[in-house]
Amino acid sequence: MREKGLRKDPGCSWIKFKNKLYIFSADDFSSPYYDQIYAELEKLNEKMIQMGYVPDASSVLHDVEELEKIKMLGHHSERLAIAFGLIFIPRHCPIRIVKNLRVCRDCHNATKYISKITQREILVRDAVRFHLFKDGACSCGDFW
Repeated sequence: MREKGLRKDPGCSWIKFKNKLYIFSADDFSSPYYDQIYAELEKLNEKMIQMGYVPDASSVLHDVEELEKIKMLGHHSERLAIAFGLIFIPRHCPIRIVKNLRVCRDCHNATKYISKITQREILVRDAVRFHLFKDGACSCGDFW
């Protein structure tokens, strides 16, 4: 891509809370709430693994070791935004996330687990469609 002068837009996700937009990118530590967000992700990851979640690193195209790829997956922008929503959005409200790119296969799968664990509705609008995650399933029927 570099040789052809092509660039890929960096992935980011955003969520609105109290009329303020919170924007996240992968491995983002810029939020004043990053310690709470990453702690929430750690708790969710442990519960997901207990329920049978297996990370799918096939969508990580970086030339790094498998364990590093799995770590990178856990810090994708939509997961950071979801964790923020779980912390701050009231339980009776759905969590609404917008992502500028398509959700990767692993994050799609992980969000199904998160919706089941937390019993929360999570709506993700990616570059292709809306995904409503509820009770461990997605409205797209896993076709995206």
